[in-house]
Amino acid sequence: MTRAEGICEVRLNRPEKRNAITFRMYEQLTGALSAAQADDQVRVVLLSGEGASFSAGNDLQDFLSGPTLNAVHPAMQFLRTLATFGKPLLAAVQGQTVGIGVTMLLHCDLIVAARSTQLTLPFVALGLVPEAGSTLLLPRLIGHQRAAELLFLGQPFNADTAYRIGIVNSVVEEGALLGEARALARAVAQQPPEALAATRRLLRGDPGELLARIEEEARIFGAQLQSEEFRARVRAFLSRGHPPTQSQ
Repeated sequence: MTRAEGICEVRLNRPEKRNAITFRMYEQLTGALSAAQADDQVRVVLLSGEGASFSAGNDLQDFLSGPTLNAVHPAMQFLRTLATFGKPLLAAVQGQTVGIGVTMLLHCDLIVAARSTQLTLPFVALGLVPEAGSTLLLPRLIGHQRAAELLFLGQPFNADTAYRIGIVNSVVEEGALLGEARALARAVAQQPPEALAATRRLLRGDPGELLARIEEEARIFGAQLQSEEFRARVRAFLSRGHPPTQSQ
């Protein structure tokens, strides 16, 4: 995490596992967002990922062997923090972007994608429901039918498609990604802070409905983690040679 010019950059830094998110990383993300929210010098937060991928999703090993998904689970604490974050949130995405790597983008205000970006929402294919309030946010953003197609089928889609349906703001060449995202973050950070915060709050609306949907999704998601349907899907997934950190 770095801070300069009113911008707090938060970077996922597990490139050897395509930035698959562990419980510890959820704790660090929660801490970073909480610190940025409390720092009056921070006007904007920019999320990015180290290496070739933004994030390959949750670390399956953690979810297979870790504690039950409950209110104090690190993932839940992060999602609540994300849903109630009060400052402009930007993202720079590239390469493989899967599951929570995609659904956290739905909480961002502006997103720059590299042309290499491939987004996937494989929840249903793994025997799970989506999370992070995405069953509420995605239809609002792109419409029910398109959201149903992406969630029901779980097929990857590229940066140009994400731009066309309104998930990302722009598509740039790989080498220009961080430069473009930082320039956009600087432009936002230079706006009057009170007007900026109030406008974001109005755009986002009452977080109560979103928080309720996150909790409802988590209740079903947690039960499905214990189901034979999910475990059979994971066994089949891993048997095809996928690493255990490539997840939803």
